[in-house]
Amino acid sequence: TLIRRAYFEGLAISNEIGFDVPTQITLYQNYPNPFNPSTQISYSLTSPGFVSLKVFDITGMEIATLVQNQQSQGKHTVSFDASDLSSGIYIYQLNAGTVFASGKMLLIK
Repeated sequence: TLIRRAYFEGLAISNEIGFDVPTQITLYQNYPNPFNPSTQISYSLTSPGFVSLKVFDITGMEIATLVQNQQSQGKHTVSFDASDLSSGIYIYQLNAGTVFASGKMLLIK
């Protein structure tokens, strides 16, 4: 959080500017989980860079590519619609630079 201070006739006035710079690349648990038919996947980036976010079934077959492009620093959220998929466990994987992270999600129809 950035704090800005101003001085006026000897009084100190400060306020926080509402953004936080992430200190590490983080992949959050999807929400809701379990889900039907869609869910949100969020992640935070410490700096701009190329990001890939993919979804796989339990056998390792790629189901969807949700993100595959340059992204800015900060928190990002992507929707995943599984309307055409069967109930089951799915894996989502984030690749951001040298960081790989994954999570499990459960689709219940």
